[in-house]
Amino acid sequence: QVQLVESGGGLVQPGGSLRLSCAASGIIFRVNNMGWYRQAPGKQRELVATITAGGITNYADSGKGRFTISRDNAKNTVYLQMNTLKFEDTAVYYCNAAVQTTVWKLSEYWGQGTQVTVSS
Repeated sequence: QVQLVESGGGLVQPGGSLRLSCAASGIIFRVNNMGWYRQAPGKQRELVATITAGGITNYADSGKGRFTISRDNAKNTVYLQMNTLKFEDTAVYYCNAAVQTTVWKLSEYWGQGTQVTVSS
């Protein structure tokens, strides 16, 4: 089994910054794409950013210029640096990863979520 454990959420004022981390552990042959999604109250879960194993990134328009996704392949960890946070960034942020547990088996995993609240 594979577990994704997130950390770094919390309460921040508008304009502030937070850095989220998500570490994958368990029986892992290779971690492929990793990403962050978020879900605000009453809304559907939406993409924030993704990153391939080779470091190619993709961002939702809402975070372009403010958020930076990165990863440490040696640690099977993905990060999300969030700057200039806005009220509308308030949500539960979920880590996602496509993990090969063997050469032939690829599965998608989700973290438990970490709350980010932007409030004055």
